[in-house]
Amino acid sequence: MPADPRAVLTRPAPAPQLTVTYGDHPDQVADLRWPAGSGPARPLVVVLHGGFWRVEYDRRHTDPLAAALAADGYPVAQLEYRRTGQPGGGWPGTFTDVLSGVAALPVLAAEALPGRVGAVAPILVGHSAGGHLALYVAATAAATVGGVLALAPVADLAEAYRRDLDSGAVAALLGGGPIEVPDRYAATDPRLLVPTRTRTVVLHGSEDLQVPVEMSREFVAEATAAGSDISLLELPGCEHFGLIDPESTAWPQVLDSLRSLHVDH
Repeated sequence: MPADPRAVLTRPAPAPQLTVTYGDHPDQVADLRWPAGSGPARPLVVVLHGGFWRVEYDRRHTDPLAAALAADGYPVAQLEYRRTGQPGGGWPGTFTDVLSGVAALPVLAAEALPGRVGAVAPILVGHSAGGHLALYVAATAAATVGGVLALAPVADLAEAYRRDLDSGAVAALLGGGPIEVPDRYAATDPRLLVPTRTRTVVLHGSEDLQVPVEMSREFVAEATAAGSDISLLELPGCEHFGLIDPESTAWPQVLDSLRSLHVDH
């Protein structure tokens, strides 16, 4: 693992082959990456980036992750969406964007890459705030999602608000706290949307300083008790960014978890 775990955020990676649009806004786009090799068609993997939903962070920091998934034989789409700090970001634009993008991308990817994209719902791979968005889409539009790999997700918005993660990130996303805007939390907080019927694997490092692992432990325990098809893999010694770093010791477990969410046909 690199000395600076954040190095993956700016590490160069191969450019995507194509950018497609799913809406009229400049951020309603996704980058497509072709799968390496000539294996069977696989489900599209839609990558939802983190950054606490803020405009300062975009999909570029997931380039190494997305390139590595494509190198492993997956068709990949890196979904962009409007974020807080820009017009239309936050409630409700961020949420409508990811719902629209996830629904549209399988067709867009199949048109761009005939024969290599499985005719099934995509697998969502979301990191941090992107993990929250993946869980949200699966809970509210289950038919559009074939599985979720949530990497250090913000799985409990009310608790993230109480902990003041990233200095008010949840309040910026939803326009207030659970007392001020309870209906928005009820509609978007994964902890309040269980059970879900989408197969979900949660990975979280024990040394995560950005999103405490306790949040995933409590969320998965509650989701399991409610009847969700969900499991948690806690990675000892892993911090927040190792989960999206193909050069980290955590990466083989990320790949194994993704493979567990589908079967090649």
